[in-house]
Amino acid sequence: MVTTNPNALHPEAVAMLPVISAPAAVLTPDHRIVAANAPYRRLYGDDVIGRHCYEVSHHIQVPCDQAGESCPLHNTCNSGEMRRVLHLHHTSEGEEHVDVETYPVQDTDGSIRYIVEVLRHATVASARPGARGLVGRSRAFGRMLELIGRVAPTDATVLLMGETGTGKELVAKALHDASTRRDAPFVPVECSGLTEGLFESELFGHEKGAFTGASAAKYGLVESARGGTLFLDEVGDIPLGMQVKLLRLLETSTFRRVGSVEPRMADFRLICATHRGLKAMVKDGGFREDLYYRINTFPIPLPALRDRRDDLPILIESIWQRVAPERNLRLDEEAQALLANYRFPGNIRELRNILERAALLADGPVVTAEHLPDEVVGGAPSRASDEHDIVRLDEAEQRYLRGVIARFTGTRSELAEVLGVSERKLYRKLQALRASA
Repeated sequence: MVTTNPNALHPEAVAMLPVISAPAAVLTPDHRIVAANAPYRRLYGDDVIGRHCYEVSHHIQVPCDQAGESCPLHNTCNSGEMRRVLHLHHTSEGEEHVDVETYPVQDTDGSIRYIVEVLRHATVASARPGARGLVGRSRAFGRMLELIGRVAPTDATVLLMGETGTGKELVAKALHDASTRRDAPFVPVECSGLTEGLFESELFGHEKGAFTGASAAKYGLVESARGGTLFLDEVGDIPLGMQVKLLRLLETSTFRRVGSVEPRMADFRLICATHRGLKAMVKDGGFREDLYYRINTFPIPLPALRDRRDDLPILIESIWQRVAPERNLRLDEEAQALLANYRFPGNIRELRNILERAALLADGPVVTAEHLPDEVVGGAPSRASDEHDIVRLDEAEQRYLRGVIARFTGTRSELAEVLGVSERKLYRKLQALRASA
């Protein structure tokens, strides 16, 4: 069923709406809604006819382009062509990220008489707290999400660029889940720390007897990703000797297992990620230029947490839903202010570490400043004291370890190596730290 304004004559435009399964409406060039299909009215209400689209979807009194956003209707009127943008809309289900597409309907003289607006809700992220997936509502997050929506349905190679802890694997998984390969495997490969020989064996597999210890043939990750997505995390750490073999794989879609001369066909969509400046590495000879241009088909910058501070409340609630769903934790005003002013060098991964630690330290539902690490409070102990106070060595060590744990993003064995102690000794110290909490 299509609801229309009886005073408007637009049979051509209205005829389009029943065949569109997504929420859709017919608009005049001055943003007024003159027809809407049933899915549109379910999301935005039955009283939309005659109102402006920006009133209905954004709850504002001026068009989007006057409120700091790109207006697809305005862009379609200026260009005479279809336009698409990602907006945050108020719907009956709450605020949601929506892909807005606008199509011109021309009059006999070639002028634009109506615009058909089609809305598709983004499935890879939510503007509300959730225990799974990408969440956010800031403009920086929205720009990233729009790029994800553009490239996800294709087979184009994607390069995710961002600081450590910005959620690159989560974004890669979202790209996979929104692709035509979603029912096939998503295979992540951590490239950091792999030697040239190990990388080749992991990626391409090996035959029985190919090297000492190869007691059986092994499928490589390229074969495991058949029909799906291969995610190379920290691609900038791939040894130079392996980069040429990776380039050959990408250009020919063929590979050979270690110890074999038989070529095999590969079938995967490639997503790469790095926190390094690959352009600078190319200039310095640390990364092949031809491989760089091969994987940089569609770059997506991931914003640092300090650039999406508006998302901090929704991220905090989402993380607590994941780590302590039964406790209904919340921050007091002082703790909120401290986190809002912190720069988060470790980004979302560091935020999760901070909140998980705070959940363990807090006995009740309220997290206060004393449950936050020293670097968040200001580089000093949570309780005010002179920075030159003499404290016991074991207490100073525990303070230091709490700060390190909140910032460090690697494994326990990697942390032990950085600290210059055995993993067993570090384990004992962490046990003592938990006991003292």
